[in-house]
Amino acid sequence: MRHLLLFLLLAQITSAQNTDPFPTPPDQKGLQVQMVEDALALGIHHAGINVNLTALFDPRSKPETGAFVFNQNYLSSLDRQIKPLSDHGVLVYLIIIAYPSKNPVIDAIVLHPGHRKDYKFSVGAVNTTNGFLDAVMNLLAERWSGAHPEHGRVWGWIIGNEVNSHFLWNNMGPVPLETAASEYEKAFRIAHQAIRRHSKNARTYLSSDHHWSSSMHNVSAQEATPGRDFLDTFARLVRERGDYDWNVAWHPYPEDLGNPRAWADKTVTHDDNTNKVTFKNLEVLPKHLERPECLFSGRPRRIILSEQGFHTLLTPEGEKLQAAAYAYAWEKVQTLPTIDAFIYHRHVDHAHEGGLRLGLWRNAPNSVADPHSRKLIYGLFQKAGTPDWRAAADALLPATGLQSWGS
Repeated sequence: MRHLLLFLLLAQITSAQNTDPFPTPPDQKGLQVQMVEDALALGIHHAGINVNLTALFDPRSKPETGAFVFNQNYLSSLDRQIKPLSDHGVLVYLIIIAYPSKNPVIDAIVLHPGHRKDYKFSVGAVNTTNGFLDAVMNLLAERWSGAHPEHGRVWGWIIGNEVNSHFLWNNMGPVPLETAASEYEKAFRIAHQAIRRHSKNARTYLSSDHHWSSSMHNVSAQEATPGRDFLDTFARLVRERGDYDWNVAWHPYPEDLGNPRAWADKTVTHDDNTNKVTFKNLEVLPKHLERPECLFSGRPRRIILSEQGFHTLLTPEGEKLQAAAYAYAWEKVQTLPTIDAFIYHRHVDHAHEGGLRLGLWRNAPNSVADPHSRKLIYGLFQKAGTPDWRAAADALLPATGLQSWGS
């Protein structure tokens, strides 16, 4: 009888798995969405949405018995973001992030045991020791990648954010590269397995900043690692522990986030030893992923560009340079066939983003991110992927000083 019950349980899991193939949208145009109706009017095909794991945790949970309760109001609010997008054919990618809640009880369960409690950081690594991550990822995957279309559909799962800079964006305390990659792989594997229970073809992504052979400045090797080294160590650990189909979410910001002139990056090169991978030398990443040790079933990993934007300088040519940078980036992406999505960041300027003004919209005065008015880039973004693109983009070429977009 025990074996029969186990068989029936496995049969239920198998029958509940969604086997739809991964969609092939018309182009790579995407946005980290703040205003759903506006995003749809812009004609996007990809959308990034943050999911905060600490906000999902309900204090009524009993971790010691493996009984986790989740915040239904927060889940419903995510439904309201996801479903209108997926109903219109937009591929939704969830960015799974563990923001510190400042509640010691919650953080002790959700965040990695090594996270630096006495240190200000943006995102923590996730606890893999108590069953929370498996429980929450199983819930989310069943809700949005399984057999419940009434909640909306998610196709991409980005596990963490810029995890190679682990003092700020994946905090597990000061640890060397091998430990940082190993702890992240444990979390990634748990998430991937939970998603595979419910979807055969949804994709999971490792997230990295733009550092390649270098790492974030002014921090130690115990706090941040080169993106290439983290990627290669992660790939090796996956092979050693049992390979699976991971993919890459890259953030190819310009070398100077405050300078939108992506074509003018001075420190990057076009070989595998470049310090950063930006839009100027973006081909370095897919070429690296063609190496035999990075392949899966003989094919390169897929790539999405899940967070990058261009600053608006407060100069007469500031908006034109921002728009020209988007045109330059779009043209580069079209030449790299393993890049599936170019998800722009931000929808609206954000007052707490270190002085950067990356949005398609200006924010309202005295607000954090309330929309006020559209910038020049808005109309260009709307034309991307349409017959109107060529004329609109080429009109901005003189602002770059380039002879052609490919030069």
